[in-house]
Amino acid sequence: MIFRLSLLGAVAALSLTACAPDAATPAPEAAAPAAEALLLPLPEATSPEITEADLALRIKTLADDAFEGRGPGTPVGEGAAAWIAAEMARIGLEPGGDNGTFFQEVKMVNQTVDPATSDLIVTWPDGEDLSLSFKDQTVYWTKHQNAQQVSFGPSDVVFVGYGITAPEYGWDDYAGLDVKGKTVLILVNDPGFATNDPDLFNGRAMTYYGRWTYKYEEAARQGAAAAIIIHETAPAAYGWEVVSGSWTGAQSDLVRTDGGESRAQLEGWITRDMAAEMFAKAGLDLEVMKTAAKTRGFVSVPLEGMKMRGTIKQTIEPLSSRNVIGILPGTATPDEYVLYTAHWDHLGKKTGEKAGKEGQDFYEDDIFNGAVDNATGVAGLLEIAEATKAAPTARSNIFVSVTLEESGLLGSAYYAEHPTVPLNKIIAGINMDGALPMGKTKDMIVVGFGASQLEDRLKDVLTAQGREIKPDQLPEAGYFYRSDHISFAKKGVPMLYADGGQDKVEGGIAAGKAAAAAYTAERYHKPMDEYSDSWDLSGFEEDIDTLFQVGHAIADSSDWPTWYEGNEFEAARKASLAGQ
Repeated sequence: MIFRLSLLGAVAALSLTACAPDAATPAPEAAAPAAEALLLPLPEATSPEITEADLALRIKTLADDAFEGRGPGTPVGEGAAAWIAAEMARIGLEPGGDNGTFFQEVKMVNQTVDPATSDLIVTWPDGEDLSLSFKDQTVYWTKHQNAQQVSFGPSDVVFVGYGITAPEYGWDDYAGLDVKGKTVLILVNDPGFATNDPDLFNGRAMTYYGRWTYKYEEAARQGAAAAIIIHETAPAAYGWEVVSGSWTGAQSDLVRTDGGESRAQLEGWITRDMAAEMFAKAGLDLEVMKTAAKTRGFVSVPLEGMKMRGTIKQTIEPLSSRNVIGILPGTATPDEYVLYTAHWDHLGKKTGEKAGKEGQDFYEDDIFNGAVDNATGVAGLLEIAEATKAAPTARSNIFVSVTLEESGLLGSAYYAEHPTVPLNKIIAGINMDGALPMGKTKDMIVVGFGASQLEDRLKDVLTAQGREIKPDQLPEAGYFYRSDHISFAKKGVPMLYADGGQDKVEGGIAAGKAAAAAYTAERYHKPMDEYSDSWDLSGFEEDIDTLFQVGHAIADSSDWPTWYEGNEFEAARKASLAGQ
């Protein structure tokens, strides 16, 4: 039976702590009082084995409308974190968070732009003003957290190509350029993608320099007043609807020590069509400029006579979210850990964001349920925790369900800066994020393939199953930099991010590609990402069991798998281990 409690009950759930004096083995009657405070009930019983039924139950619960899209910092959204913590307690995990609880507090702010009183205006060379249409032509925000109104301009407009300063690649789009107080227009992705040159950056595989996070950070370091990325579907790996859905409404961020003053006054995106019009008004051709920008030695180009100005009026709401942490202590070396991660948050509820017209099959409400992204990952994490509880290991296992992934991997970044166990005592980690319910496949895909010895272990398990390990099929999309494992990798922890396969047992590669394309086009970061009882989770069950076998074998050994020689994170790991 599904039931909902009052908002008071949701807030009460946030104080959830261990449910019994011996939190490692809570009795069912001890866990029950915590469940009564939850928005949705815990399972009455689940199997210690990894099963489709248990995965379906947990996914369906976490994707329920009761959690309103699991928006971090909101009472109902945080109710999902409370449910996960209660489920960890029911399974038998020990609290691994602050003050004997399952929670690590993550202080945050929600900033919401008011489109009705905000504007982004371009002044053409002839002096005419155009106010860009919010959501149709642009989306924008500010990282400044201490002012309800932020303005800039009129400022000169400069096209800075990919907006990259990368000495190791011999690349500097800002060379000899002073953009202080100016508006910079930036291409998405990096030159390797644009050229298909394997010797330029990392070829088609996106580097960190191709990520929007880097581009805004670098523009701020250069002193720009506004940093605007030109959206194009292929290099971004998602359509404009994802941009307008993800970067509107409340935008979450960690509390910044400087209140965000070091960032540009405005950050945002514009459509390709809008960019093309701007270039044309300045006597330039966007395609010609794009061609020039992918050549080493490109010199940034001003849009002569053009100005931009803008005003952001926003509400600022200090909030608190939380990472959820549970531990299963090891039987022999409990001070060494295998880490499992999966983010619990999604985009919340956005008024008016209908997926289609009422009466159509794909009509949905304005809740971004995040069933695939990432109720699946959390369900997998809990399944592995329950299986590990039934089969203890020599080393400890730590399960971290992080918040604020959708806001830029902020929850995992916070944990990596404030770990509850020493990072140099984490042997290895496995991240789970966004599994498609497409049935069994003959393969599993490793995002960021060629990184660490964890892939060797995965390959051994897959070989025993008669399956294959394959590299990421879309390295240009930069998925390696778009999930929480990267926060730990930057600190040196060897991480494995293995996704579901693409070569379906029924239908082959064509069917797998079609399923992935349909999800990206129709459901990714949209209200349509809903759970359905028709989902085929047989492949997901097999994949989660595979990851369990990989992690369990490491946790029950004395091995220290590491990065492959020459990997970008190898030096960080060596430095970390030297500090033991």
